Amino acid sequence: MNIIKRFTIRAYHLILNESNEVLLSDEVHKGVNMTKFPGGGLEFGEGIIDCLKREAVEEFRQEIEVLEHFYTTDFFQRAMFWDDVQVVNVYYFARFVQPIEFKISKVAFDFPGAFEDFQSFRFAKIEELTQDDFLFPIEKKVINLLKAKFA
Repeated sequence: MNIIKRFTIRAYHLILNESNEVLLSDEVHKGVNMTKFPGGGLEFGEGIIDCLKREAVEEFRQEIEVLEHFYTTDFFQRAMFWDDVQVVNVYYFARFVQPIEFKISKVAFDFPGAFEDFQSFRFAKIEELTQDDFLFPIEKKVINLLKAKFA
């Protein structure tokens, strides 16, 4: 293992619908299928809230309202794809400013059309999700925290 030389800070949306289901992003990155919460990496000179808003426009093509902080990584996590990078994730509850205009899938990894479509979105019942539904250790912790909050 390499020595950690840098951080990546990532900001994620926790968006619930009227049925108390959480929005998930099914993605393929470097040939790896992953289910995660929507969001992405903080850019230099950007705050967490700005990152969340930018990522929403990039991923959903819609604006969000950031509501409240939920969780920030409180344990060491090495990045999956880079041995010398530590990951810090920040999760906020958010909501859409307007009704959803993008496709919501009923099944995981519902990539329409060409191979460049490597992201799809779906809502899932929090109580039915398990750690096994997620690839990353931080997301596994977050789903347990969500289950505890909404149990």
